[in-house]
Amino acid sequence: MLASGSPRRLALLRSLGFDPEVRVPPVDETPLPGETPVALVERLALAKLRSVVIHGEVGVAADTVVVIDDEILGKPDSTDEAMVMLDKLSGRTHEVVGGLAVRRGDHDVSGVVRTQVTFRSLSEQEIADYVATGEPMDKAGAYAIQGLGGAMVAELTGCRDNVVGLSLGAFSGLYQALGGQLPAAPGGTSR
Repeated sequence: MLASGSPRRLALLRSLGFDPEVRVPPVDETPLPGETPVALVERLALAKLRSVVIHGEVGVAADTVVVIDDEILGKPDSTDEAMVMLDKLSGRTHEVVGGLAVRRGDHDVSGVVRTQVTFRSLSEQEIADYVATGEPMDKAGAYAIQGLGGAMVAELTGCRDNVVGLSLGAFSGLYQALGGQLPAAPGGTSR
């Protein structure tokens, strides 16, 4: 079970050989007053998991934010906001903080993965052209590293899958800690 409507998270899980059912969780993603990015993504991942994955099922949920200058950049609400976000990231290093939660049977575990991403300097025209593609509009920080946005990245330290939306290494570790086994080959089913 994938507690997310993200096609990127679904593709990542399928790359491991899982073919999960998708359930979109009805969770308010608004940060609580004073909540840190780490606490936010872990809380949201657990809330998403618990809202749609019932006890006895196997499931995973995740949440991702981009952080720069202690500011959380979620998904942009408009093309103007996307342009402002990308301008903030231009020529600088930011952090992608990903929370994930896994349920197997009656047990839930969660964790957080942090990845450092440095953008090359972007011109106003590059930013406008990228925003015009529409790709930034449903992505935290207004970019997709696995898409056209990957051309803006100069350096990455940490887990690239975390930037896409779900750290496969962290998921595998949590899932196996609960006694789960990864499928033997792509196209298998979760156990």
